[in-house]
Amino acid sequence: MDRIFNFSAGPAALPQAVLEQARDELVNWQGCGMSVMEMSHRGKEYMGIQAEAEADLRELMNIPANYKVLFLQGGASMQFAMVPMNLFRGKASADYLNTGEWSKKAIKEAQKYGKVNVVASSEDKNFTYAPAQSAWKLDPNAAYVHYTTNETIGGVEIFWTPETGNVPLVADMSSDILSRPIDVSKFGLIYAGAQKNIGPAGLTIVIVREDLLGQLVPGTPTMFDYKIAADNDSMYNTPSTYAIYIAGLVFKWLKKNGGIAAMEKVNRAKAKLIYDFLDQSKFFQSPVAVENRSLMNIPFTLKDAALDDEFLKAAKARGMVQLKGHRSVGGMRASIYNAMPIEGVQALVALMKEFEQQHG
Repeated sequence: MDRIFNFSAGPAALPQAVLEQARDELVNWQGCGMSVMEMSHRGKEYMGIQAEAEADLRELMNIPANYKVLFLQGGASMQFAMVPMNLFRGKASADYLNTGEWSKKAIKEAQKYGKVNVVASSEDKNFTYAPAQSAWKLDPNAAYVHYTTNETIGGVEIFWTPETGNVPLVADMSSDILSRPIDVSKFGLIYAGAQKNIGPAGLTIVIVREDLLGQLVPGTPTMFDYKIAADNDSMYNTPSTYAIYIAGLVFKWLKKNGGIAAMEKVNRAKAKLIYDFLDQSKFFQSPVAVENRSLMNIPFTLKDAALDDEFLKAAKARGMVQLKGHRSVGGMRASIYNAMPIEGVQALVALMKEFEQQHG
């Protein structure tokens, strides 16, 4: 078997073309005689790689000129602290939407730096939906409004952009960034861990509006200051150079394949294959509200949970791995990020049909 279909929620599959190019350039990048991993981050070769990656990301997402793009470390989990440290800006509280496990972690961390107002929560139905904005209790004096656009564990995605007036909107887009177009100008700050739709683990992307920089919670470490990162072109310390290089290759792969709008069409087609099957199945089901069904992470359950292990073994035998659901949810979860080819989804649905015929 050459390549399997990897349905992991993260670190996730990368485009094969990207991996092959990285393999070919591993020892000697474009004739310079060394690997990207060996380059000085201050050298012209690497600085060119990072500058090009930023330019391609700006083009793909149509990022306005008054926004900084930061290449940071620490994952999205470090942003749970960096966001309040940088954005409370003397305000009394911040608003947070609670739609799942990652929202809960962001809320818990933010409470260390100021008051958190939970504007709405879907915990009443085990995080299987996202509350409509009409149910949110927003504070017009809040420092910012934070939400998770796609809950990786629960498979709940919010496809609309909240209206927050003059209060900056902050989004954790770790698991759906680059999967469909968004209007960056409607956000004060966007952050995303790279290991799902961007590149290898170890890199975090932050897109932040310039006017939000430089007003820190007292005692904020230098490395947690967005302005320091911005003023130093993400090179206050040594950045995740190889992860940024791979991310740059992914950005070029996206451009070559039609950009984010084209990717959304493919992603919707992939997700539709699975959801259409789930909707007619009497053996498999989706726990998520139809309007919030994620295009990236699709949890589903079997009628008889005692068959879970047998299903996973059958999938592995056909070259499909990492389908076990998160321990807090159970069942199965198929993560079908940009790099998952439609053939992988077709293979999964074919297996589900056969499994239902055998056990339904």
